[in-house]
Order: sequence, then structure tokens, then C-alpha cells
Amino acid sequence: MSLHKKRTIWIWLGGILGGLVLLSGIAALYLSARWKPLLSDKIKEGVYSGSYGLYRVDFRDIHLNLFTGSVVLDTVTLIPDTVAYNRLKFLKKAPTHLFRVKVNHLKLSRVGIMTAYFKKRIEMNAIILDHPSIDMIYHKVPKRIDTLVDDSTLYQQISKSLKSIQVSTIKVIDANFDYYSGSKKLNAVKHLSVNVKDVLIDSASQYDTTRVLNAKNIGFELNGYRAPTKDKMYTLKIDSVSGSINSRMLKVKGLQLIPMYPDLTFSRKYATQKDRYDFNFNSIEASGVDFIKLSNEGSLYARQIKIGPAKVQVFLNRALPLPNFDKGKNYPHNALKRLPIETVVETLSLNKVDIAYTEFNPKNNERGTLKLDNLTGNILNVTNDSLRLSKNNHAKADLTTYILGAGKLNVKIDFNLTDAAGSFSYTGHVSPFNMQILNPLSKSLGEVEIESGNVKQVDFHITANERGSKGKVQFLYTGLKIKLLKDDEQGKAEKKGLLSFLANTILIKNDNPSKGEPARTANITMDRVPQASFFNLMWKSVFVGIREIVGIGVIPMKPMAKPQTSKKEERQQKRAARRTEREKS
Repeated sequence: MSLHKKRTIWIWLGGILGGLVLLSGIAALYLSARWKPLLSDKIKEGVYSGSYGLYRVDFRDIHLNLFTGSVVLDTVTLIPDTVAYNRLKFLKKAPTHLFRVKVNHLKLSRVGIMTAYFKKRIEMNAIILDHPSIDMIYHKVPKRIDTLVDDSTLYQQISKSLKSIQVSTIKVIDANFDYYSGSKKLNAVKHLSVNVKDVLIDSASQYDTTRVLNAKNIGFELNGYRAPTKDKMYTLKIDSVSGSINSRMLKVKGLQLIPMYPDLTFSRKYATQKDRYDFNFNSIEASGVDFIKLSNEGSLYARQIKIGPAKVQVFLNRALPLPNFDKGKNYPHNALKRLPIETVVETLSLNKVDIAYTEFNPKNNERGTLKLDNLTGNILNVTNDSLRLSKNNHAKADLTTYILGAGKLNVKIDFNLTDAAGSFSYTGHVSPFNMQILNPLSKSLGEVEIESGNVKQVDFHITANERGSKGKVQFLYTGLKIKLLKDDEQGKAEKKGLLSFLANTILIKNDNPSKGEPARTANITMDRVPQASFFNLMWKSVFVGIREIVGIGVIPMKPMAKPQTSKKEERQQKRAARRTEREKS
């Protein structure tokens, strides 16, 4: 064949192909223009009817490419209909959470448009929301208590118009997420990502128990969260949060509460004593979390929460007046009652938690620190759920730690979760240690130096509530000798010679049991002042017993200073007194 004929054939083939491409493009443009309003109406109608009129979706424009099967919606908003929501609340069918969503571009890739139109099957590769703004609004709503519940599956609800829906991936990338309770914003989170895998809604998958919300896996991740607390006294920092709804796991890495000021500067921002916290939790892991129940009912259930390794530091400035409120309301089980959501944690596990409690003594300008190292153990049945409490109203803790890194302490605590007086009991055992390790604490806070002494064991069993405590303490030791200290002219501690001699020879019993005598025990009864905290009551009850056994129980303990009443509180008290006088007259 001549070169001229070959060239002619190629020209003809090129012309035919070009014409076909042109015709296909024109057809695509025509179909796209014709299908655009149809598809827009179908999307809006599907969202409205699928949510029972609760949500309306709107968008500025829709771009449809029949060749690639891509659909892009511009300036998309999803808004709840308050009238419809109020109607559902009246019928006791309203969900606990509502959502508001705004996104500049919503992308749907490789959509089978012909399959959807002719075969009533929606198939697509991905739905992508890039940098959306998502508001989640919590409402406390009544739940219907009858048997008239719609148990139909999602497939049964859509089966009249569609045979199936299949989406390989749904991605929410770098979202701004705000959480509200009613109209009040509680928290704001940036850089939240969600990845949903293998969504399938059809006749076969509707009863697939391995799927949650019709998906094989729903994962989420948050990185680099940092925000000031509401009172502007701390920074809350989180390295990462990740989880999977299907596997019911949640992992938090690098959770820190960082004070804005050094310890003394921080304390002086307040008129009365206030604890300053500084903590760093390397890891928090929750398993068996019911995310669906959390979303639908606003209640938290977790099979286990593991905390640790972690470091917790608490500082208190004793130079300031006591606060004028009852710290009994902050007992752990009393605080649990005040949680805004129903909570069930079957097991709370602590692992390698180091706690340092420091007090500043204004008398000698020194700090004394009590360290509890490697706190490890479990707390069972942490709950404020009324139904669960009707079956078991006790939370039980079994914890082990090391006092100042030496004496091993095992303590078991039994919390009564329903008692109005906040009752609890605790039993403990301390293994042998050299008492001189207590000097950094006793010298700064008690102005007492321990010259010698070895603890053989400490055992205690105490019952307590918001009013006080009573119980039994056994303290076995040998070779106890002390120095009573006073400040010299330079402010340094020196020995009170005569008083130390009298204490060691007359009051203090150097051993227990003493030679030829049975071991001494102490039965204690102690009234709690309102300003004493939960942990103050616990350790002080044991300390009162130890004082009695050692022989200095006859010396009265210095009582807590009276709390400071602010001018505002004084005015309120005077007005209340005047009202009382008027009522009497």
C-alpha cells in the first residue's frame, strides 16, 4: 500500500475518532445539564425523607462528570429543622444529638450514575469532606417507654426506592468540631479526621453483626490539641486521640494539664487555699466503649479504662486562709454523682502512676512533699447509673503504692455510691521501712526530725463518711527517737534539746511491742471539719492512731484555722440574719 493511501486512512480514522469524542462530549454536556437538576432534587429529597424531615441539605452548585463518574457539591450545608425536632421530642422519638455541617466542597468519586439510575443501586468509591465545620448539639430528651418502636433496618427503610448502597470509603479530613449542650458551647476541637470503611446497605448485610452503622470500620483521629481551660489558669494539651467505633477502642496519648504560673504565684491568684494540679498522662486507653449509646443517649459505658504511666503533682499553699465550703462534696464518690452524664466503667485500672503532694509551710518557708510512687491497681463498678446502682451500689478499689519509694502500701477502699453521707471504709497494710525516709516531710511540715526508727508494719481498718471516722490502727516499730526543731536566728532548724529529751524519755515509747508487753493498738474516733478533704481524712485517721500508739496522743493536735469569710459572704449573712429577725417579729 502506498504511503499516500496509508496517510489517507489515518486521517479518516482520526477524523472519525475525533468526531466520536466530540459527540460524546456534547452528549455528556447535554446529559449533565439535564441530570443536574434531577440529581440535585434527588439528593435534597433523599436527605429530607431519610431523616424523617429532621434535616435539610442545601448547596450552591453541583458538578457532574459522566466520564469519570465524579460529583462535586459546592458550599454544602446540613441544617436540622427545629420544628421537626420539636415534633419528634413530643413523640419521644427525638435523637439526643443534632448536627450542623458546613463544607466548601463535598466530593463523590467514581459514582455509578447509570447503575444508580437504571438498576437502583448506588455504588461509589469515596465520599470526601475536606476541612468541614461540624457542630454537635446535645439535648436531654425523654425516651418513649413502650413497645411501639420502629425496629426496621435501614435497608428496609430505603428498599422501596433503592436496592443497595455501597461506598468504599468516607473521609472527613481536618474538621473543626464544636460540641454544644443546648446553646452553650462546651468544647472546640480542630484537626479531627474520620475514616469510614466499606459501607454496605443491602438485603444480605442488614443483619451483619460485624458492622456498625452499616460500616466495617469507623475510625477517628485527633492530633495536636491545645487550649486554655475556662478559668485561664491551665493549658490542656493532648498529643493524639484515636479510636475505632467498631472495635470499641479509644486511645489518648500525651494528656497534660499545665499550670500557667509557678506554684506560689498560682496560689496567690486566689483569696483562699486552692490545690494546684500539674499532671501528665502518657497513656489512657478505653476498651469496650459503647459509642452508639454515647451518641444516642448521652451516656458513657466502658468495659475498662487503663490510665498510666502517669505523673500527678498537687501543690497547696498553707499560708492562705481556708476556703469557706465543705470539701465533703468533692469526695470521689460524691463527685461521681454530679457527673452530667450517666456513667458506667466496669474497671478503672491504674498502672505506674506517680503522685507527689506538696504543702508550703509559711512558718519555716519550706515545702514538704509526700510521694506515692508506682500507684497500681483496679477500681471496680465506677458508676452513677441508677439501674446499675439498684443491683450493686458499691465501688471497690484495690491499690498498691510505695510511700516515698520505700514502704509498700496496699489499701482496699469500699465506696457506698448511694449513701447521702458519702460513707466509705478502707483497710490497709504497710510493709517495713526505715522511718528516716519521712524526714523531708516531717521536718518541713511538722518541725520534727526522726533520728532513728524502723517500721515493722502498719495495719488499719477504718469506716468513715462526711462527718468523721472511726476504726482500729496497729503500728509496730522499733528504736524510735526524734528531735523537736525550732528556727534559729538565721531561720534554720535547730534541735529543742530539753523538749526532745523529755519527749524521748517520758512521752515516746521507743518500741511496739515493748519488751515483755503485748503489741499496742489504738481505737480511734475523729470528727471531720468541713474544710478537710477526702485524703486528709484518710491519712489523718491513721495518723491519730499512730500518735496514740507512739505515746503523744495526750498532746492535742493543732486544729485547722477557721475559714475566711469574704466581704460578699458577710453581706449575704447579714441580709439573711435581718430577714430572720423580720420574720420573727
